[in-house]
Amino acid sequence: MAATPATFLLSSSCSSFSLSSSSSSRPPRCSFLSKPPIVIIKRPLPLTSRFLRLPSADSFLQTTTPTSTRSTSRVIARTSLRDSGGPGEEEDDAPSSSPSDLESHSLQFDLVGEDSAVFDLGQQKILSWLYFTGILGAVLFALNVAWLDNGSNGLGLGSAFIRSVSGLSESHEVVMLLLILIFAAAHSGLASLRDAGEKLIGERAFRVLFAGISLPLVVSTVVYFINHRYDGVQLWQLQAVPGVHELVWLSSFMSFFFLYPSTFNLLEVAAVDKPKMHLWETGIMRITRHPQMVGQVIWCLAHTVWIGNSVAVAASVGLIGHHLFGVWNGDRRLAISYGEAFEIMKSRTSVIPFAAILDGRQELPEDYYKEFIRLPYLSITILTLLAYFAHPIMQAASFRLHW
Repeated sequence: MAATPATFLLSSSCSSFSLSSSSSSRPPRCSFLSKPPIVIIKRPLPLTSRFLRLPSADSFLQTTTPTSTRSTSRVIARTSLRDSGGPGEEEDDAPSSSPSDLESHSLQFDLVGEDSAVFDLGQQKILSWLYFTGILGAVLFALNVAWLDNGSNGLGLGSAFIRSVSGLSESHEVVMLLLILIFAAAHSGLASLRDAGEKLIGERAFRVLFAGISLPLVVSTVVYFINHRYDGVQLWQLQAVPGVHELVWLSSFMSFFFLYPSTFNLLEVAAVDKPKMHLWETGIMRITRHPQMVGQVIWCLAHTVWIGNSVAVAASVGLIGHHLFGVWNGDRRLAISYGEAFEIMKSRTSVIPFAAILDGRQELPEDYYKEFIRLPYLSITILTLLAYFAHPIMQAASFRLHW
């Protein structure tokens, strides 16, 4: 959220700061008033390490500082931003406010979580993105050789895995559900073991292990769905109904804007930066606390309406069931990691989209749309459109695997 012209941040590393007037004959262009700051000590409250700005036109300063004792104090001071008009010009004091008024004002915009989908180009390091590119290339190469390639140059483990699961049942619906169940057990199981695993082998090593197991399983599940999506019993046929194609396309497109914000932290996903468990609170999180689940439900319903057979229904039931479990498991893990901060965030958000907004627990800022005008969402828009037009390529690649 963009700061107003009179908004500053006070660094928590500063042990003190001066509010005395300058002795120069020419007043500074920007200076603190001589009145001392008002310090309000609030009840213990865990906060994240991100500095938060007050999106108000009032001239207040706010900073949040984490401490080992999970307590916080807020420093609120008036500032003056007046252009110097020449020697002898004096700055007018702003109207004074009582501490209770200031605290009430600050609570209106108080956040305990992080700002979602933030990408600061000025803080990016070229070397980090070179590492990311190299890691991505190495992962795709290893995935092809070990899992996808059935020829003499590959191990063909993916084909062996699909044959093993398919041998358990002749029903494509059952095999589809089994593949989703195996992926869900590995993905959610490893996520639940994250804290213990990171303590044992480190954050980056655990992320590599997590991706090394999850990625081949999700690729196998997606390829099997593409190859068998029109198998099974046809339950309805709506593809010729006017408007259905447009509805399905728009729903599928919108579903990708419900990605969980951690997905945008590509350097953490690739373990270039040390992976962290984040508590997000802005952007899509204001609409629903579990956007990944909502997006998956939208995508599943759209594709089930379009395909209209038993395999599509089985895939949707499995995927939605996995994400509903993820709602409970995700809240449980965040409660363990963030304690009271998560409970505060939970109290003003909802699982069902817009529920917290409608019952008054969540109030959208006037410039809420700005939380989506960010590079990650522009990237999602471009990639989603490319994925739609690349459907024939993805289908052809899947058919060649004969899974």
